[in-house]
Amino acid sequence: MRSASLSLLTILCLLLAVAPAVADTLYSNGPINGTTDAWTINMQDGYSFSVTDAFTCFFGCRVAGLHIGVWLLPGDTVTSVQMDIGTSSFGTDKFSGVLTAAGSTDLGINQYGYDIQQIELPLFGEEMLPGTYWLTLSNAVAPSGNPIYWDSNSGIGCQSYGCPSSAYENILGSIPSEAFTVTGYGQSFVPEPSSIMLFGSGIVGLAGVLRRKLNI
Repeated sequence: MRSASLSLLTILCLLLAVAPAVADTLYSNGPINGTTDAWTINMQDGYSFSVTDAFTCFFGCRVAGLHIGVWLLPGDTVTSVQMDIGTSSFGTDKFSGVLTAAGSTDLGINQYGYDIQQIELPLFGEEMLPGTYWLTLSNAVAPSGNPIYWDSNSGIGCQSYGCPSSAYENILGSIPSEAFTVTGYGQSFVPEPSSIMLFGSGIVGLAGVLRRKLNI
């Protein structure tokens, strides 16, 4: 009976060690406003528009995704967005790539007739040291070709360290900041495979010692 209990304890500890971490909020610039203003993040009339917002990675982090608020014409959807992350505004030195939208939540039609949506954009494990970074969105794609606007919330209601964000538009310069949430993992939440194996070996060894003591 004691041997069975120790074996069960060992298995449970190993399962906890290798279980995938659940993505948490690393930085949020506050909830979607949807009623005040928004900025173009795709190409319109021959001009390519982009918007960059600052965010803080307080303890060091691994970015796994992004939620943004957008204004769309009714019936439109966002299929992809160019996202860059850098150590300066509009920078690309940490990440640059096209993210495919993984889903959306419809929040209703605002007073101007735009459909307000939250768009989910997955990103696979970009590691960052503690510091301030800049998130830039551009070249967003809707099948219709219509404008896509990033919701401006001025950081109202944000509670993350370093908020509200500073923000710039590539033509106008300084603007109020936008509605976005960066999700992922603190560095301590993502164990390396070697650490998992070491932890597992220690548990097995401890179980063996306890078993010998119980048999004395």
